[in-house]
Amino acid sequence: MKLRSIDRPLLISVLLLATAGFLIFLSASLGLLSRGSVEFSSIAFRQVAFGLVPGVIALFALSRFDHMRFQKASFWIFLLAVVLNIIIFIPGVGIELNGATRWLHVGSLTFQVSEALKIGTIMFFAAWLAAVKERVATARWGFWPLAVMLLAVAALLLIQPDTDTLFVIAGSLVAMYLVAGGKWRYIFLLIVIGGLLLAALAWQRPYIKSRITTFINPAENGLTTGYQIQQSLIAVGSGGIAGRGFGQSIQKFNYLPEPVGDSIFAVAAEEFGLIGGFSIIALFMFFTGRAYVVAARAQNAFGTFLAVGIASFIIIQAFMNIGSMLGILPLLGMPLPFVSQGGTALLFVLAEAGILLNISRTAKIRHI
Repeated sequence: MKLRSIDRPLLISVLLLATAGFLIFLSASLGLLSRGSVEFSSIAFRQVAFGLVPGVIALFALSRFDHMRFQKASFWIFLLAVVLNIIIFIPGVGIELNGATRWLHVGSLTFQVSEALKIGTIMFFAAWLAAVKERVATARWGFWPLAVMLLAVAALLLIQPDTDTLFVIAGSLVAMYLVAGGKWRYIFLLIVIGGLLLAALAWQRPYIKSRITTFINPAENGLTTGYQIQQSLIAVGSGGIAGRGFGQSIQKFNYLPEPVGDSIFAVAAEEFGLIGGFSIIALFMFFTGRAYVVAARAQNAFGTFLAVGIASFIIIQAFMNIGSMLGILPLLGMPLPFVSQGGTALLFVLAEAGILLNISRTAKIRHI
């Protein structure tokens, strides 16, 4: 297969997201200094050494690695991801934090296993869709495999618990299924089942019910469950049109919970204002649109479905994070791709962008 140049607009959008994300992260991490919990140099070093540097290396390495090899190995990659999400429950292996078991000890480092499950599931389902092709429209070859994969992923994530990642993976698989020619009536059925599952989870798990009730009336518990969203809205509103300026956020000091985590967009909006916040959203939209162009131009079905899956879960996760901080979605605790703290997450998202770039190198000659 003849290789072509990588998609430069896609590469530029990835580099802009990574650069802007790291600068926003550095500013937001200054807010932790006043809390006395961590050292700025330590948290910055970890983000660079275990996320940004290996992520950029993976980005360029995978941009030259034939993505079709992932099709042959997709089952084993998915199986490895499943095993990783099981062994975290072995005492002494997994790490429990705030009632959730989502991290694996790797020497002195920690590894969030759901990141492996995201890409493993996307790869395996892309390989399946490429194999069954036109039979995707049938329930036997399209809907039921989708349902079984969602059930398997749900079983792994709900016991951790990690409901947010389940929504991200589910949305990505549905996007892939529809692009492959799946039927909308089956998606409506999944939506009904998902709604019933969410209602059952809200009944069983008080924190989910609390998120929903806080979303409906965020002012009701301003000092408890509604505190984060209120502080986030104060930060966003304080930014005005042009923002306070880089590094000048006030809310990140002792007010805004998780300023380097899921609240990091609020810090960015306070410092760069409406213009900056809109620019971040526009950059994510451009990245996603260009990734879908790459999917449309892919020379093989596996490349198309893999590109759709990767682009979908990145934009879904970004929308969930930003929507939570703006109060248009319930508070989900989802980190912002390319921006929030987390070496594992940054490494994986840059590596996945590298796969997208490789798919673009084998694209059909078509001007889009």
